[in-house]
Amino acid sequence: MKILYLYSELMGYQIPVLKEYVTKYNAEVHVVHWDKKNLTPYKPLQISGVSYYLRSSFNGEKLNKFITKLEPDITFVSGWMDFLYLKAVYLIRNRGGLVVCGFDDIWYKTIKQKLASFVFPLFKKLFYTHAWVTGPLQFEYAKRLSFKNEEIIYNCYSADTEIFNKAYLDSKKQKEEKYPHKFLFVGRFENVKGVDNLIDAWSNIKKSKKAKDWELTLIGNGSLGKKISKSKDFKTINFLQPEDLVSEIKNYGCFILPSIFEPWAVVIHEFVTAGFPIICSDICGASPVFVINSYNGYTFKASNSKDLEEKMLKIINSSDKELIQKSHRSNSLGRKITPELTAASFISLINK
Repeated sequence: MKILYLYSELMGYQIPVLKEYVTKYNAEVHVVHWDKKNLTPYKPLQISGVSYYLRSSFNGEKLNKFITKLEPDITFVSGWMDFLYLKAVYLIRNRGGLVVCGFDDIWYKTIKQKLASFVFPLFKKLFYTHAWVTGPLQFEYAKRLSFKNEEIIYNCYSADTEIFNKAYLDSKKQKEEKYPHKFLFVGRFENVKGVDNLIDAWSNIKKSKKAKDWELTLIGNGSLGKKISKSKDFKTINFLQPEDLVSEIKNYGCFILPSIFEPWAVVIHEFVTAGFPIICSDICGASPVFVINSYNGYTFKASNSKDLEEKMLKIINSSDKELIQKSHRSNSLGRKITPELTAASFISLINK
């Protein structure tokens, strides 16, 4: 079996799924991925049976020759924004191949999306056979673009549940003995991630002396890095590769994602699996799947630092017993989707 991935930015959470293809299905996997203007400095892990190719090494002719020689049994393409990829999947579809379009977008009712809902159905069959969505909000968008129920599969993204569940198990006893009163943000230091709202909320909590013994740490990098690193109210740590991040997070007790735009957010899946109570904005696409208000965390109104502050205070004022209970609940929710399930969902299209 030959699998072709035409990907945008390759991230660490995709590696376990690629491994599944090789180990469980004896597949030969070929991944073309962007290598310019990437948002994070992640370096993909080398895997036997998986070949990586830089997007910049191809033009239309070279990619078509590559595909013609490869003859993939199934192709995954991340969206429809790369015209070189579109030309490639058109070639594959013209030869009757399976082409699966990845969906992590939410139906926001924008003019652009409404226009797409009219235009896309006219061209869909030329490029795609199926849609692979991350969750229920993405399913709605896929339906509006004329994909039928039987043409849509779920579980497009999965966290590396093995390593994050291990982080949960390794820190479980330690947290039950003394729960760490530390908030944690992991992501890009950019306005779209709502970092400024988090800083405002935390500053108000500190000024009002309601923080008690709680602390805040931000891990990542981005254009706001120099600005926020000057603050003495919280700690900042530069971007960490996945294996280093997993080792670091054992020292924290609540994860916060205050994004003002976040169609999915695999990071939420990662941290619920690691057993973290979660606070995230209500626009995070993964929140309906992994965050249940008051059960294992809280959602707040995006861009509303006052609402975020109130939810952080709910965590601060919780007993350690309540936080441990939320931790266990999160871990249980995190194991609903795994790399094994993601790979099986994709392969099911071939088995049809």
